[in-house]
Amino acid sequence: MIEGIIIKGIGGFYYIRTQDGIIQCRARGIFREENLIPLVGDRVRIRISQEDNTGYIEEIFERKSQLLRPPVANVTQAIIVMSVKKPNISTWLLDRFLLMAEYEKLEIIICINKADLAPDKTEDIKTIYKNAGYKVISTSSKANMGIEELSTALKNNISVFAGPSGAGKSSLLNKVNPEFKLVTGEVSNKTKRGKHTTRHIELLNLEENTYVLDSPGFSSLNIDFIEEEIEVRDYFREIHKYGEHCKFLSCLHDKEPNCEVKKQVELGNINNSRYVNYLQFLEEIKNIRRY
Repeated sequence: MIEGIIIKGIGGFYYIRTQDGIIQCRARGIFREENLIPLVGDRVRIRISQEDNTGYIEEIFERKSQLLRPPVANVTQAIIVMSVKKPNISTWLLDRFLLMAEYEKLEIIICINKADLAPDKTEDIKTIYKNAGYKVISTSSKANMGIEELSTALKNNISVFAGPSGAGKSSLLNKVNPEFKLVTGEVSNKTKRGKHTTRHIELLNLEENTYVLDSPGFSSLNIDFIEEEIEVRDYFREIHKYGEHCKFLSCLHDKEPNCEVKKQVELGNINNSRYVNYLQFLEEIKNIRRY
């Protein structure tokens, strides 16, 4: 048997990258009995049939991480791509992506794309999120901006590219490696939203030990995976940081007195739009748990 990584799964077939090339495999029935579904990103051991050079997945190694959407395993890093224009950036949506990535304990890089279309706005957004504790890269596939910095950040990681349709994820990946030849789409003039161009989940091999995942775009994220509203404060880095100085350990930074987080919002050390989004997510989780 040989080892490899699942790079794609379509119609019950899994495509495994091995030292001997890409092998088409099926999964053993025992995985269904164990309610274990092979995922893109899984490290596996396979047995190859000498008759037709196809194989069967015999073992799935323990996962280091597992995302719900897109359903992938062993991702180490999230590259959250948001266009500053066409479509216009939504910090509410960006904070939602960040919350999901923080929940999964991934390394995070924010990529403000199409930065050449609105340089001043890009710098304003970068300042907000750098102050919150994130690495932020300005990029533009058309202006060839930030591509080298992005490429360097991808090395020795399995990185998922997340963000809404039209943000330019596929265009950036084509710049990082022109051999990918991913299909890209224009933003609809009517809806001002991007058209879905990525049809399935696939790990793209950039270089040794370096993979990227171009995931289908989506414009909203369900956060019902969060069990308690108190968890939300841990997924906003600057709120978690200042919240440690609150009078009450259970402070939700909402209506409690002597709240250090609210004080820092007033002082401008926590961005007000980030705080407003935090309160909205907090209320959302409260309502989910209520029912």
